Amino acid sequence: MLYNINFSTIGKSQVKNTLSYQSYLKSPIRSIKHSTYFDTYDDLFSRYRGQDITFVEVGVAAGGSLFMWRDFFGPQARIIGVDLNPDAKTWEKDGFEIFIGSQSDEGFWQDFIATVGPVDILLDDGGHTFEQQIITTELLLDNIKDNGMLIVEDTHTSYMPGFGEKNFSFMSYVSNFADKVNQRFGKFNDSLAEKRVWSVQIYESIVAFHINKQASHLQSTNVDNNGDSEYIAKDYRYSDIPVRVWGIRNLIINLRSRLKLKRFFQPKRQFKES
Repeated sequence: MLYNINFSTIGKSQVKNTLSYQSYLKSPIRSIKHSTYFDTYDDLFSRYRGQDITFVEVGVAAGGSLFMWRDFFGPQARIIGVDLNPDAKTWEKDGFEIFIGSQSDEGFWQDFIATVGPVDILLDDGGHTFEQQIITTELLLDNIKDNGMLIVEDTHTSYMPGFGEKNFSFMSYVSNFADKVNQRFGKFNDSLAEKRVWSVQIYESIVAFHINKQASHLQSTNVDNNGDSEYIAKDYRYSDIPVRVWGIRNLIINLRSRLKLKRFFQPKRQFKES
């Protein structure tokens, strides 16, 4: 837990110097965070500081992080908390908006969207089950403002027991999501391509979905700068495979790739809690 950290063991990570950690220390209510999250918070959220934004945190717990985010973003930020525990309503007295409901309940999110309106940032620090993480992402992505983001924390639960069916883990969902983003490439049929999100960014235990509507709907096509074409380079991409028959060439490429690359693919069973 963070309050037991010996900062001399953190290495190059300058946790104590991050803006989000300084705001974390100022919270009057106890809050527990992972030491590696503060650098990520600064990387993702610093450009929103001092701006008139709507920030939603799913998973209020004891309320400490609400105060952290108010200090970090500034007094003009609208800070909203979502929790299943009705006692979280107590933080309304401190000026926070609190909504009580289950993040895996689609009806709850529909009512939430109708009441709150578009959101700049949503941070999911809720129950961390695959159902909760995926339903929240799917229901809220369309409600994130352009140039906003949706962030899911504690994605390490995808490799731990007790959070849902492994075949439907959140990180498996993210992998599938990345496939659909790449389906926007011009040579593919993009009818099933993912265009709600421009990019997906992965940190340790955190995934960020970035919204840029213009970029995610840009047509993928070749671009030519119309430079001097007198010199045309010979294609050497497959010159180290001396077989001209494509079927055999592909077989050689596949076999060689399997032998060379297998060591870079770590089986999930190697994820063990220490």
